[in-house]
Amino acid sequence: MAVNPLFQRLALLSGEAALDALARTRVLVFGLGGVGGWCAEALVRSGIGRIGIVDSDRVCVTNINRQVQATTSTLGQSKARALEKRLREINPGCVVEAFPKVFSRETAAAFDIPGADYIIDAIDSLGHKLDLIEYCAAAGVPLYSSMGMACKLDPARLRTADIWETQGCPLARLVRAGLRKRGFTGHLMVVYSDEHISQDQSIPLACGSARCLCHLRFEGLPETASEDSPVDSPADEALVDWCSSKKVINGSAVTVTATAGMILASLVIREVCRRVSPELPPGEPPRG
Repeated sequence: MAVNPLFQRLALLSGEAALDALARTRVLVFGLGGVGGWCAEALVRSGIGRIGIVDSDRVCVTNINRQVQATTSTLGQSKARALEKRLREINPGCVVEAFPKVFSRETAAAFDIPGADYIIDAIDSLGHKLDLIEYCAAAGVPLYSSMGMACKLDPARLRTADIWETQGCPLARLVRAGLRKRGFTGHLMVVYSDEHISQDQSIPLACGSARCLCHLRFEGLPETASEDSPVDSPADEALVDWCSSKKVINGSAVTVTATAGMILASLVIREVCRRVSPELPPGEPPRG
């Protein structure tokens, strides 16, 4: 059987059996910011056959420096819908499910997490992040998680480790404390960095208030689909303006966030390949 030319260069490394396994794999990516969006793109470019992408936010002008679906033409659009369109153009054969909604204990059933092979956690909100980790552990679904990627410039300092072995990452410290409080004693493979750069406080913020640039941009957009707004769906729930609710706006660089997303995608890809081709170099097991 001929190899799909879209993935021929990967097949030269992985073999056809691994490529077939990737095509049978379903991944859910929660959080489509500077980390999750690049992770989703890498997975689709690597032959993942089915992917769910989850984010309730809209594209903001300040996302353009680091988020793959953020362009001047997608400002104000649903991040999930904009990325859905992009991913389908990359591989029309991939089944892409867009979920423009928040993950929470109340909405968890909407995503069919037990039906996924792997989960990627790129959520910023600590409470929702802990809920997802806990839910996936209970469902027995492998999960890989991103820790904080703001206030960093050096992608070479990114590394993978069990959450209990992380050091120097403020978000990882909060995640560890939250998991202990919930009685979680399992293992969790994460991507993190111990780098921290102080921010330039003289830079005026374009976001962070009810009148931020992205809020003004999407204020007049239709809430449902039309010929003028093909990306948004009438079935979408009300999208959330997260910028105006943030207490702190942190600086971030695409070289770091995209690298973290690529590492997360690599963890999934290498684990799938290793299962069908044991002679390949081993990936990092989810250890869920």
